[in-house]
Amino acid sequence: MSNDVLRDRWGRDVVRYPDPAIETLDERFKQYKIGNAAVERLWTGGRWTEGPVWFGDGRYLLFSDIPNNRILRWSEDTGQVSVFRYPSNNSNGHTRDRQGRLISCEHGARRVSRTEYDGTISVLMDSFEGKPLNAPNDVVVASDGAVWFTDPGYGILMHYEGNKARFELPTNVYRLDPASGQATVVADDLEKPNGLCFSPDERLLYIVDTGSTHKADHHRHIRAYDVVDGVRLANGRKFVDMAPGIADGIRCDVDGNVWASAGWAGEGFDGVHVFAPDGVMIGRIHLPETCSNLCFGGAKKNRLFMTGGQSLYSVYVDAVGAQVP
Repeated sequence: MSNDVLRDRWGRDVVRYPDPAIETLDERFKQYKIGNAAVERLWTGGRWTEGPVWFGDGRYLLFSDIPNNRILRWSEDTGQVSVFRYPSNNSNGHTRDRQGRLISCEHGARRVSRTEYDGTISVLMDSFEGKPLNAPNDVVVASDGAVWFTDPGYGILMHYEGNKARFELPTNVYRLDPASGQATVVADDLEKPNGLCFSPDERLLYIVDTGSTHKADHHRHIRAYDVVDGVRLANGRKFVDMAPGIADGIRCDVDGNVWASAGWAGEGFDGVHVFAPDGVMIGRIHLPETCSNLCFGGAKKNRLFMTGGQSLYSVYVDAVGAQVP
């Protein structure tokens, strides 16, 4: 990709058309690429944006700006960004439950919360076996209503994205039962469990391990697990190795492809990597900054929203997100 930038008379960047940022690596990706759809930067001005979640009933996207301690709202009707919640307890990942309520991972409060229909906030989980959670990071809700989330503790490493504190629990992945309210550890074999998503049939759970940046040999994997009886995981194995960078947030489409945000390896790597169910990378969407997370949205669930270090991007694809809602 060329570093040369063309600008129109208003000083705006002119992108070559069709957009070269959308790259086909395998014939299987061609069916998902729309020739006249380009990557759009919808907004910039954050410090570290994360956790996009689509609200189709309101035609808006919520996403986190973690260091600025706020949740932002992008409106499809107006294209404007406004503050949805401030302070947000340094919220990171978000999803919606089967009733359409917002589920959030809060670094600052070290908890998973739910925003009720009237706007009040309920605490779903903030401790395990009498000890405070580290700093929940990303979250998904299964078809049975169970809340699955990762707890790597990035929010307590320093004051920038939360409140610096010591770890009192291992870096686990949890399942919170909707009926009993009981939590169980479903994975304890990841160094820093991060993004996660179910396959369309919920027989697999993919989990990102972003490892430790202080170790030269830290894990850079997306791992796959078999989901047993909807309540536990088995047969954990490496799905893909993201070296030299890492993945962060991930989503599946209805065909079982894994769309992974990618970054921390520079130009040519940063953006979104798309993997077929067999683990082969079939396509890439290049961004000018590290991609932290992504989700499918829009009226037909074929618009991919991507949060970067400072910005919010989107591109239309001929793929439909598997996650409901």
